[in-house]
Amino acid sequence: GSVKEKSKGETIRDVLCEADRRGQKTGAGYYDYDPETRAAKPSPVTEQIIKDFVTKSGKNPRTIPDQEILERCIYPMINEGAKLLEEKKAIRPSDIDVVWVNGYGWPVYRGGPMHYADQVGLDKVLAKMKEFQATMGDVFKPAPLLEKLASEGKKFADMK
Repeated sequence: GSVKEKSKGETIRDVLCEADRRGQKTGAGYYDYDPETRAAKPSPVTEQIIKDFVTKSGKNPRTIPDQEILERCIYPMINEGAKLLEEKKAIRPSDIDVVWVNGYGWPVYRGGPMHYADQVGLDKVLAKMKEFQATMGDVFKPAPLLEKLASEGKKFADMK
């Protein structure tokens, strides 16, 4: 957000921008930046902004476990892969995996997001996506293909 229009303060980012904490250009954002080196260091101002935002929102802060962070990052990728297959933009799940392994540095030993989903179990991926959708909105809405395969006890690898 470099646009200087007044926001509704709906997100922490909005509040930071209202405080002219717009990142490296202004020397402050989520972090404070050294004017010479641009090195980031934790900001007590931002910490207070976040605490005030949380208090105002009425939400209870919590520590998010590593596993949940992984699921919230990876499962939407899997879901988007399912959409690519539904839309016929990818022919096979392995095509998506090849792109991630060779194009984005996905760990080879994990085999790509679609293979990873098969290892975890599509029923588990689907259950978490539904849980996240209920608490964080439709950005986590499961793809119909994911729902179908999970309900049939199948894997992406079963697609022919």
